[in-house]
Amino acid sequence: MTSPVWLLDLDNTLHDAGRHVFPRINRAMTDYLARTLGLAEADASALRVHYWHRYGATLLGMIRHHGVDPHEFLREAHPFPDLHDIVARDHGLRDALRRLPGRKIVVTNAPAAYASGVVRWLGIGAQIDGLIAIESMRFAGRFLPKPSRSMLAKLVARLRVSPRRCVLVEDSPQNLRAARACRVRTVLITGIGDRPHGAHHRPRAGSGRRIDLQVQSAWDLPRIVHKIR
Repeated sequence: MTSPVWLLDLDNTLHDAGRHVFPRINRAMTDYLARTLGLAEADASALRVHYWHRYGATLLGMIRHHGVDPHEFLREAHPFPDLHDIVARDHGLRDALRRLPGRKIVVTNAPAAYASGVVRWLGIGAQIDGLIAIESMRFAGRFLPKPSRSMLAKLVARLRVSPRRCVLVEDSPQNLRAARACRVRTVLITGIGDRPHGAHHRPRAGSGRRIDLQVQSAWDLPRIVHKIR
């Protein structure tokens, strides 16, 4: 049987972003919105969350409604000169990915500079076959990050594989539902951190929920390979 192609989310999937990363991203985004749009802090925070819920990424709302420079926004929203102090090398994750058959591609709504830094400091660079960051999720001049079904379909086509060979591994049920609609198989990560913007509810995999399997962490992926195949 042909090995799967693993599409691996990054934050709260390959590492815990809840303690340090998400609070700082949220703070930086709120500051950027307040400064750029002349809003009070509370109003800027509420707008940040509104755009995230409506579009799947605050960036899309800022582009659509305010015409911001996306590269400036991404740079300002990910202020991590000390990333090496925040992300710890994960030998268990490295070993799990080494035992996982098939290609392994990180697919993240984060910018490339941040994502590549996290992969490097986790110590998993040798196990990762590719990285698709939000800058690469642009088609016909439009950003289409997860959970865009169009982007996921284009990504699978770019990989030149059947959707059924691809497995999206995520902590976001919304992103997994979009993948399932594209006939990509889905694995929900349930045990790492909290979801961003204070959302704590985590649906489970099961019949009718459009999520195929669930595991506590990416460490557990090798033990479910037989279920994916």
